[in-house]
Amino acid sequence: MNYPGTELDNFDKATFWRKYIYSKIKKFIKGDVLEVGAGIGSFTNNYKHIANKLTLSEVDPHNLEVIKKKFSETKFHFTSKFTKDLNEKFDTIMYLNVLEHIKNDKNEISHAFKKLNKDGFLIILVPAHNELYSKFDEAVGHFKRYEMNFFKKIEIENSITHKLIYLDAMGYFLYYLNKFFFKEEVYPSKLKILIWDKFFTPITFILDKVLMHTFGKNILYIIQKL
Repeated sequence: MNYPGTELDNFDKATFWRKYIYSKIKKFIKGDVLEVGAGIGSFTNNYKHIANKLTLSEVDPHNLEVIKKKFSETKFHFTSKFTKDLNEKFDTIMYLNVLEHIKNDKNEISHAFKKLNKDGFLIILVPAHNELYSKFDEAVGHFKRYEMNFFKKIEIENSITHKLIYLDAMGYFLYYLNKFFFKEEVYPSKLKILIWDKFFTPITFILDKVLMHTFGKNILYIIQKL
């Protein structure tokens, strides 16, 4: 399966946003790590120094070649296999803006949990609020955006939820306004991404804290296998 590449190249410049995400997940990243749907490795650069071994899975052939060239350290391993087909187990498995590309998302979560070692963490970041579903979501292969109840209803034995929070309250309003005023736009411009990342993301750091992560454009879900 080939994914459109435009959004990956454009969002690769959103460095403030990825540092914000890293600050929320770093204490749950440990040992042998699997990043599912690594894309072109935009998130990977932020956490690679704290993983003992790092497996990047990517089903898109072009993106797989990109990350193979980008990360040459011996601790990196690469695969085009789906999670359920991997033989290894991991201490941390991450889906960072990936689950929304998978139709059977509940099954995928179940497969991932089975691939965790005891005390391992499953980290999932997804776009929130299906009323925001746009031409962009459709173009990049998002089956849906997520509501908080989706994760609240997931029942996994021998697990504990560490985080189930919204992120990017400011981004919600920006996304909504963009969808309203630019109805025919598919991919946001590099300029819009730059403004959101460098100006509004620092504001959302504060706004998310004020709102205590009860509202936002994304959902972060972290569970641990007991």
